[in-house]
Amino acid sequence: MMFLIRLLKRLIILAILFAVMFCGAYYFSGGTIFFEPATALRINRIIFLEREVNNSLDRDNYVSIDEMPESLTQAVVAVEDNRFYTHHGFDPEGIGRAALVNLQYGEVKEGASTITQQLVKNMFLSQDQTYGRKAEELLLALDMELHYSKEQILEMYLNTIYFGSGFYGLKDACKGYFDKTPDQLALPEAAMLAGIPNAPSVYSPYENFKLAKQRQFIVLDAMVRAGYLRENIAEDAKIKPLYLAHQ
Repeated sequence: MMFLIRLLKRLIILAILFAVMFCGAYYFSGGTIFFEPATALRINRIIFLEREVNNSLDRDNYVSIDEMPESLTQAVVAVEDNRFYTHHGFDPEGIGRAALVNLQYGEVKEGASTITQQLVKNMFLSQDQTYGRKAEELLLALDMELHYSKEQILEMYLNTIYFGSGFYGLKDACKGYFDKTPDQLALPEAAMLAGIPNAPSVYSPYENFKLAKQRQFIVLDAMVRAGYLRENIAEDAKIKPLYLAHQ
């Protein structure tokens, strides 16, 4: 019974959010709104989500969350989605902030994607910033949270995200950047990897090591704010040398 009540509440919240997005797009498009075929809601993904997820995962290069260092998962949550363990697939506070910006410009200028939303976008959707695609992303994120635990979602995210320099998924990124397996990562390496997905072409240490280090500092500071690290440990990690697989 409690599960049904929680589900009903989530659906009501999502319906309100969808209505706000739709009305905003309708208003700023001059009374006309089109949902492109590539971003229109695909019912089969909602009904057969687990099958669609399994078809999207590369099991040959898959790493379970038990094989990932805690410092890495903490770093990703701290810098990407610090309310990951308390929201239900979408972050109302972040969405509200982004909605104000988007309504001001009359188009999607700012996102508020959670880790769950980024996962479904990477698995199923285009990168287009349209209201139709964002609506589908929200629905799929809610469905994902109903079917999978937070640990499973985070695990799938780290196995599908792009880490720059041609590396997709954590296993390839660890090998490509540090010639290590995920369980061998030290804190400085984990923090650097966690900072890359925000802008892979910018923060890859092979593209610009200085920017990658600056981003690593941001990640470590976020971990301190989130309570995952003491400040002295974070400061020590910032000055530890990093040895890339290809210098």
